[in-house]
Amino acid sequence: MFVDAPKEVRDAAGPETTAGSGVPETSAVSAVSDVSAVAALDEPTRRRLYEFVVRRRKLVGRDEAADALGLARKTAAFHLDRLADESLLDVVFERRSGRSGPGAGRPAKLYRRSARQVAVSLPDRRYELAGRLLAQAVEESDATGEPVRAVLHRKAGELGTQLGRQSGTDVFALLERYGFEPRREEDAIVLDNCPFHALAQEHTQTVCGMNLHLLRGVLDGLNASDRDAPGEDATDGDTSAGGDPVGDLTRGAAADPAAAGLEACLAPGPGHCCVRLRPAA
Repeated sequence: MFVDAPKEVRDAAGPETTAGSGVPETSAVSAVSDVSAVAALDEPTRRRLYEFVVRRRKLVGRDEAADALGLARKTAAFHLDRLADESLLDVVFERRSGRSGPGAGRPAKLYRRSARQVAVSLPDRRYELAGRLLAQAVEESDATGEPVRAVLHRKAGELGTQLGRQSGTDVFALLERYGFEPRREEDAIVLDNCPFHALAQEHTQTVCGMNLHLLRGVLDGLNASDRDAPGEDATDGDTSAGGDPVGDLTRGAAADPAAAGLEACLAPGPGHCCVRLRPAA
């Protein structure tokens, strides 16, 4: 079990809420939101304001930002609010005079860099996921003596199973969601994009083996999702408080009939991912 759920698992588990909006955010919506945030920084004045706020070690007000960059206060306010709308900046209201109560005046609107991480990659890449799996494998191997590669394959399979069980969709849609760019080729599914491409080019055996077990886990998870129907025990014997969080999230998901007839295998070749999904023998 992961100490903190990876972004991929949170996406598969269901919609999150976009910061400050109350609007459910899916993986696809999140990607569009990231593009919008990056596009907002294309405007030179807005980018200068963002860089100014980021470099300050304290909250920044509109007057301070306008004076520092030689802007009209109205212009600074407009761009700062746009950055806040994109969740690139957080907004805090605070009385800077230190006074409170009647006559203290209205709180000032202040800005600071948000904790949001923005990443846009075309084609889709998932290097953070690979790094997390590799780090977990090294740490567990060091603690237990189990070979690193064996741990990596197991961790990748476990994550794939979580994604498959929590997806609530079919195998083709799930592969599209995570950037594999699947296409049907007769009875098989070919993956035109490898989310770990640069790593796979330099560390082929390690990364392709990880990817193979990840996708085998996805198929296992999709096939297993019907075993956690409502009313059944998905805790695998765990009767402690809270039970199994993965089982709780996936209970009741429908199995994907297409996934039941597929197996993941290595089929490296130019122009596509090293793993292919083909009809099970």
